[in-house]
Amino acid sequence: MPKALFLSCTLKKSPEPSHTEGLMRESMGIFEQAGFETELVRFVDHPIAFSVQADEGAGSVWGRDDAWPAIFAKVMEADAVVIGSPIWLGNPSSACIQLLERLYAHSSETNEKDQYVFYNKVGGAVVTGNEDGGKFVSSRILYSLQHIGFTVPPGADSYWVGEAGPGPSYMEAGRDNDFTKQTLRIMTWNLIHFARMLIERPIPAEGNTVPSGTH
Repeated sequence: MPKALFLSCTLKKSPEPSHTEGLMRESMGIFEQAGFETELVRFVDHPIAFSVQADEGAGSVWGRDDAWPAIFAKVMEADAVVIGSPIWLGNPSSACIQLLERLYAHSSETNEKDQYVFYNKVGGAVVTGNEDGGKFVSSRILYSLQHIGFTVPPGADSYWVGEAGPGPSYMEAGRDNDFTKQTLRIMTWNLIHFARMLIERPIPAEGNTVPSGTH
């Protein structure tokens, strides 16, 4: 069964509700109806080191276990990876930046064809907030994913942004927004279509292999 992994970069620890996850779960439902196994991981619930190394566990300067290798293993098992972030000061959350940095730690690794290790996985972005920044945050996420080897289909982001300043958030005021529902549907189905295509016909190795250990 194909797998879709949703990585939530809310700054709220469980069990506090997350509006970004509220929108992510709408996408998860579509994936499940299409026959995908889904899983959501809330990044801040895990002791993850700040680093651009693959493992900062025992013996590292952090002096504690690093949960990143276990999450990276989930990424490697997934055919589709969707990153969700709230908007803070017009930017992705600090947890989202940390996640992208840890993914980047593997940018020198290769698969059995000497392609970048994230080849043949599709990536998408889900963003919510009460201020401007939906498209900017999505662009930060999607650029980063394609740069390290993910395939980014057309329309691979969905966002909801409320009025400027304090006010209702997505689960309070955004569930019936037609634009958000449309972009979420398009994003999810394009991720499904491209994931299926890459499972059946992986990216050929012609012209895109790299020597192991290079960026």
